[in-house]
Amino acid sequence: MVLRNRVTRDVPQGASPVGASVQMPETRIGPVVALLRRLALALGALTAAAMIVYVQRDGYIDNNNDDGIGIIDAFYYATVSLSTTGYGDVVPVSETARLWTILVITPLRLLFLIVLVGTTVELLTERSRQAFRIRRWRSRVRNHVVVVGYGTKGQAAVTTLRGDGQDVDHIVVVDTDRGRLDAASALGLVTVRGDATQSSVLRTAGLPHATALVVATNRDDTAVMVTLTAREMAPKIMITAAVREAENVHLLRQSGADSVVVSAETAGRLLGMATTTPAVVSVVEDLISPEAGMSIGERQVTESEIGGSPRHLRDIVLGVVRDGQVHAIDAPEVDALERGDRLLCVRRAGPDEG
Repeated sequence: MVLRNRVTRDVPQGASPVGASVQMPETRIGPVVALLRRLALALGALTAAAMIVYVQRDGYIDNNNDDGIGIIDAFYYATVSLSTTGYGDVVPVSETARLWTILVITPLRLLFLIVLVGTTVELLTERSRQAFRIRRWRSRVRNHVVVVGYGTKGQAAVTTLRGDGQDVDHIVVVDTDRGRLDAASALGLVTVRGDATQSSVLRTAGLPHATALVVATNRDDTAVMVTLTAREMAPKIMITAAVREAENVHLLRQSGADSVVVSAETAGRLLGMATTTPAVVSVVEDLISPEAGMSIGERQVTESEIGGSPRHLRDIVLGVVRDGQVHAIDAPEVDALERGDRLLCVRRAGPDEG
């Protein structure tokens, strides 16, 4: 595998790096629906004004026509009146018609103008509003998870994170594909469009303030470059990466990955197991699926468990994490639990968990 050379260019904190763009999740209704609603509101005001004029038609005169006020004349008057054009050919002459103009037509005219001007102002200020939201997000984002690549692996990783209780506003997706980013944004995720091998893009995603990085790219060499860049920027961050080929695992670990998953071999093992022991595959899938059934979790050892053996606990313990190292439950080093140990155990997933 040949890794391409690159030149790393950092940008000042808070600046907008070249080649990276942040997209905040849209929580409002779509622009087409919003525009149609405002158009319907404007047409409703216009129709209401026309109906008032038509009902009070005896109190209006048409200086260019002696046949009286018809429905077309009523809509014509409402149009020129609400748009403040006012040609003066159709005017109210009776006191009742003028009173209706004061009490109803004028408020409708203001509503009509507010709808038109409001739509224009919103379109003009949308970019500024987005820029403000991005600046506020950058100043507040902390302890989040950055997911590089939103393909099949990246989407599954985000689903698992959300199933484990991670808030959507604490997950940032980085990808170069606009379609994938739109799909992530539809779920309420903040997205960054750009090449994650560049430090400026990772900085835009807030990597220096993140707690974990998930590298789920489609190419192993890209995964290595992203891991190298990330480890240089954030020496203490937890990096989990996926590779297609087992021969590249050592490259990821040398690049700084804390955990490496071989996607192709893992899928192959499950396929092989399914031919002889399909029930085992069902249990494994259940354990790694956060939606329902059972799942593998990690928790802190309690005070009452200190000094005891992990084999004698009520929970099904699979391993003990001590000083960053995972030990089997029958290992002599963890025969007696200590304060600060963490237990890898089987727990119930889904709404009833906990």
